[in-house]
Amino acid sequence: MGASPSPGASALTEVTGIDHIYITVSDLARSEPFYDRVLRDALGFRKNTFTLAGDPHIQYFNRLFGFVLRPARVQGAHEPYAPGLHHFCLRVDSVEDVHAVARELQGSGIPATDARLYPEYSDDYCATFFEDPDGVRLEVTNWRLERRRRAAHWDDPQA
Repeated sequence: MGASPSPGASALTEVTGIDHIYITVSDLARSEPFYDRVLRDALGFRKNTFTLAGDPHIQYFNRLFGFVLRPARVQGAHEPYAPGLHHFCLRVDSVEDVHAVARELQGSGIPATDARLYPEYSDDYCATFFEDPDGVRLEVTNWRLERRRRAAHWDDPQA
């Protein structure tokens, strides 16, 4: 049975993607080389910089969304189990792509886990995990069959 819209949700308004994500970092100079290796070098994002309200920002972007670093105004350790961001997962097309990303990250000095299947999540769930310099958990996974089917058959109530 297909999912129905939430109460109060408009059937005409659909979120079509994530436009941008902002991450606050304790030290831009420390975080920039890390995110250069992850987003630009391993995942093919492009990069630019800008200033907003006097604060420097570093933006990584692909055809679909942006990932922006901005300086934190309050210093403190990231705690993934406190309210807020637990982890951020990026999706690539295939299991082979996950393995390639893990190798690229490891080769650039980022201690990413070896890519492997996680059948406890799903039969075809492959991922690599790593942390940014502030301890924000990051993951790269494959576009799994269940997600592909959902995208392809969203309007089919029998799917």
